[in-house]
Amino acid sequence: MTDDKPSSTKAKIKPRAAFVPAEAAREAEAAQVPGLAARIAAAHVIADVVQGGRRLDERFSPQAVPQRVAGLDARDAALARSIACAAIRRLGTIRHALAALMEKGLPKQGARLEWLLIAAAAQIFFLDAPDHAAVDLAVRAARLEPKTAPFAGLVNGVLRNLVRRRDEFLDTDPLDCDTPSWLAHRWTKAYGEEKARAFARAHMLESPLDVTVKSEPALWAERLDGLVLPTGSVRLRTSAPIAGLPGYDEGEWWVQDAAAALPARLLRAEPDERILDMCAAPGGKTAQLALARAQVTALDRSAERLKLLAANLQRARLHADIAVGDATSFQARPFDAILVDAPCSATGTIRRHPDVGWIKKPGDLDALVSLQSKMLDRAAALLRPGGRMVYCTCSLEPEEGEAQVAGFLRRQPDMRRIPIDAAGEGIPQEFVTAEGDLRTLPSHWPHPESRFCGLDGFFAARFARRG
Repeated sequence: MTDDKPSSTKAKIKPRAAFVPAEAAREAEAAQVPGLAARIAAAHVIADVVQGGRRLDERFSPQAVPQRVAGLDARDAALARSIACAAIRRLGTIRHALAALMEKGLPKQGARLEWLLIAAAAQIFFLDAPDHAAVDLAVRAARLEPKTAPFAGLVNGVLRNLVRRRDEFLDTDPLDCDTPSWLAHRWTKAYGEEKARAFARAHMLESPLDVTVKSEPALWAERLDGLVLPTGSVRLRTSAPIAGLPGYDEGEWWVQDAAAALPARLLRAEPDERILDMCAAPGGKTAQLALARAQVTALDRSAERLKLLAANLQRARLHADIAVGDATSFQARPFDAILVDAPCSATGTIRRHPDVGWIKKPGDLDALVSLQSKMLDRAAALLRPGGRMVYCTCSLEPEEGEAQVAGFLRRQPDMRRIPIDAAGEGIPQEFVTAEGDLRTLPSHWPHPESRFCGLDGFFAARFARRG
């Protein structure tokens, strides 16, 4: 995806070719210097995301091709991820600073320097690492690659100036600088400038870790060192590995953002009801429905993702029938209730996935809105008379929420909206729109501690079939 920053930045620092993997000898040399291989891996990942449009999480997967963190120990892999996340979250600020320090732009023969400079700038600006280490290791990384070696002195000079002028460059507004302009424009138009700036500020913080518990939220909040949120999810303080926490092996809880836990609750699943969960993987919502002792069919077109769903259900000691298939053409006898968790732009998850704004494009919305419409229409056809349906997306875009619902109700006159009763259903009133739908925002739930504030941006609407 092309850069969406102000024109002055674009003119001076443009996306270049990805940082080329070093040969085996240079990789061995890098491995001898603590932290150097992690910095080089982070530069690779940043290039893959910003220039290649690859998903950040996917670049750290064991199945990623090419592998960027192969051979790194767990500590260095975590460092590479931290650098890449910080760089992508604050890409606009970093590029603006580099452009100001390099008035002539990057040397044509040293285009791959951009990724090393961005990785180093992320450490200098946003990570708890010594400035001298960030500068020194970036210079070493430049010297390892023949095409960047002649510019090692330039790297040293630019980064030292960055350290000296740090405060000047950090005085930016995230909506103006760190939010892709297409999203900044859309959010300002849809929500107003004040809310759009609040979204952007929320996206600059690391996302909280929420879990859905089978029962007794207060007990699990105490055991897991967390707090119970108004909706019943538990938000954790700990940064310890998830798999080592109490109750994980016993399946007493699963990781699920507090906003993502609401749509399944709105369906009001009853024991023995036949329920279809469309696009079910990785399975958090399926687990909620199965916990209510409903007969759940978990449908997804990805067999690989359904393997993850099956493993999650097995750990939670819950059951669902698993089906691989296309939600727009799925055939079955009518269901009592259907959850349509539709593919979307995922702009509500930018705090959790900072790459979303850079790998998605405005033109992607048209195809997604069309797919969502087809899924909704198919779900309506699979619903028995009197049955219930919930449609949800993790998007802030009205086309994938309010406008999608309006179109659905026009196309399907036998479907009616069931407004959400905030007080009766344990949902904060601020989450409920004037029409009675659910709309959570990244800026909801302010808290003095950043780790406890905010949640994903979600939209959900509930329907019933007449009859």
